[in-house]
Amino acid sequence: MKKWIPTTMAAVMMASLLVACSSKPAEQSASNAAAGTSSAKPAEKTKFSISLRTLAFGHVEKSPDINQDKWVKKLEELTNTDMNIVLVPHKEYEQKMIQMFATNDIPDVVQGSGGVNGKEMAGSVKAGVFTPLDDLLKKYGPNLLKKVPKDAWDNVTYQGKIFAIPEYLSNPSRRSIFVRKDLLDKAGLGVPKTVDEYMTVLRKFKEMGVENPYMGRENFKYADSFFGAYDVFPYLSMFEKSGDQILPKFFDTENMMKALQTYKTMFDEGLINKEFATINATVFKNTILAGKAGMWSMNANELLQWETQLKTTVPTGDIEIIASPTGPDGKGGHYLYGPAPRAYFINKNAKNAAQIIQFFDWMMSDEAEKFFTFGIEGDTYKTVDGKIDYKAPTDTAGVDEERYRQSFLWLVQDTTYNKGTLSLTDEGKKLMSVYDTTLKNEGRDGISFEPRLESLMKNPDISPLSDQAPPVILQHMVKMVYGKEPISDWPKVLEEWKSKGGNEVIKEATEKFNSKDSGTTVSMPRK
Repeated sequence: MKKWIPTTMAAVMMASLLVACSSKPAEQSASNAAAGTSSAKPAEKTKFSISLRTLAFGHVEKSPDINQDKWVKKLEELTNTDMNIVLVPHKEYEQKMIQMFATNDIPDVVQGSGGVNGKEMAGSVKAGVFTPLDDLLKKYGPNLLKKVPKDAWDNVTYQGKIFAIPEYLSNPSRRSIFVRKDLLDKAGLGVPKTVDEYMTVLRKFKEMGVENPYMGRENFKYADSFFGAYDVFPYLSMFEKSGDQILPKFFDTENMMKALQTYKTMFDEGLINKEFATINATVFKNTILAGKAGMWSMNANELLQWETQLKTTVPTGDIEIIASPTGPDGKGGHYLYGPAPRAYFINKNAKNAAQIIQFFDWMMSDEAEKFFTFGIEGDTYKTVDGKIDYKAPTDTAGVDEERYRQSFLWLVQDTTYNKGTLSLTDEGKKLMSVYDTTLKNEGRDGISFEPRLESLMKNPDISPLSDQAPPVILQHMVKMVYGKEPISDWPKVLEEWKSKGGNEVIKEATEKFNSKDSGTTVSMPRK
């Protein structure tokens, strides 16, 4: 195995839930087997390989051998497993995944991020690479069936069969605007709401000497707030009904051109880094934590950890989440995530699929929640009068390690936020309230198709990702912001997209929407 450095049908789910709710002895047996706590002779360790995307986790990227990491070792001890983690570098994720399938060098468990039809899966589910999990889940995954919501299972279902174990989100509005509140206060300006008000704040930050008033990033990832203001996200879930056709939202020429002009103005005035098109995830984060950015987009659950790390460089630094910029319709926000951000597929050739299901089932247990949230008793926390006494780390390495344990290693959970940690502090409780107020009232969605449209799967150049524009569209977006092409040429870009297979996409999307095809799940925009 090469070492790369660096998420159902109603009847099936109902039957599964009935099994889960009526099989307490089976549940206990599965949990004991997974955790290695059976009173009988200890079972042989479950050995399996698993590919995991690095996702710009500092602790992972800096590890000389993730398989020797103390948290991996403890996880193996708790679950009676012996894992061989194969890291797939974040920067080359799709390329490495496609290479993996092409060479048939496939681990026992494969982590995907786009459901059964994700581009990174390279058609492997349809090709029969992975095993259907329905029967295994009924027997060995009672906690999974009980706790993972139906829409997450739907996301990993193909032709009526479950093909993966999904991580899930209870709140799809996950991304938000982070602002250096200390800088905003120093500027003497109120919290911006509209695009124009945001531009006023960014110009003031520039005047104050802030190096990156709005922190940019390659492919507009986590730098797409103003496309949300104009409701033109060029992403996979962003189709809409226009006349008698179903079109990608980037066909809204008027608003797309306004959004591009906003970014071009930011580029021309130095409100966004001149090299934003080449700034990767690691440089993006490091620049922010060095105190060189005034505003950026990030997952809201990262707030407290990023602020802690920022304070090691800027002791007076204060980060707050504010409402995203609103556009012509008075609304805004980032794209709403699908119900299953990541999922785990089991290779049909894996020899111990039942035990692997038990491993994931354990992650729904109280023991797992305590481990991933607080760590190891006597090391990272202690118990006082029956209550957990946990002090969140404040140094950069410690914060990276906590984030790694709570987010990277805890493979199946509700990843909206870590309730256990946040409940311990006033700051944490405040962050949880942000989800129920600010984020609950914003976010953009559209019509999406699951399984993915065939016309998109066979035309990668015109196919959007969950949060990235199609390559043929993206290249023109960047050129227009950089002034290499006139924004007024956007209609020509649409014609190019259509000529490369887009017409077929529009035809298929419209037909599936109108026919209410039984094999298609259509997610409508949030009202």
